Amino acid sequence: MSRSAFLLATACGLVIAGIVHIATVLAIPRFSEGDAFTRARASETLDHPLRIHGLAGGPPAAGGEWLPNPDPAVSVGVCSYDLDDGPMRVSAQAGSLMLSVSMHSRRGAFYAVTDQAAVRGGLDLVVMTRAQYDEALANDVAGEVTRDVRIIAPARRGFAVVRVIAALPSERAVADAAVQAVSCTIDSPAEPTGDETGTGKS
Repeated sequence: MSRSAFLLATACGLVIAGIVHIATVLAIPRFSEGDAFTRARASETLDHPLRIHGLAGGPPAAGGEWLPNPDPAVSVGVCSYDLDDGPMRVSAQAGSLMLSVSMHSRRGAFYAVTDQAAVRGGLDLVVMTRAQYDEALANDVAGEVTRDVRIIAPARRGFAVVRVIAALPSERAVADAAVQAVSCTIDSPAEPTGDETGTGKS
């Protein structure tokens, strides 16, 4: 290969690499606003899951179907949280359909549980930072048993995914209602209750 041909090939390679680099940089904002973590933040002002996948038909889900859902028999909702506002409590009642809750940070899921772990028919998960967890332990009343499942999150921001399985077509509306019946609230540090985990999402 002659020197001129080599220089031309090198110049073309550099131009193509530059174009790819610029296109990638320009596309970053679009992709960052469309990932699951960012989209889930739309649920921060809600006290129940933002519906992602509904089963009963009707209008499209309020949140849009952006979260992967490999099973068409599963109703899905998300609750986003920012632990700077206080610990997040996810409360659900066990019913006739299987319900699961998983906690996610930007790095992926870090905790998951089903309604089989419910105590007296109720499931109460409280997501906390390490400092909030230590404070809750310090404020616990000696000898008092709490049914809260306290979970230390790896990051202050994240979201919970609620899933309910409808085994039969006739159960689809029930599954959607079960997702919406889950409560997602922020425990305010300034307004503690007997077990330091009151509700009241701002």
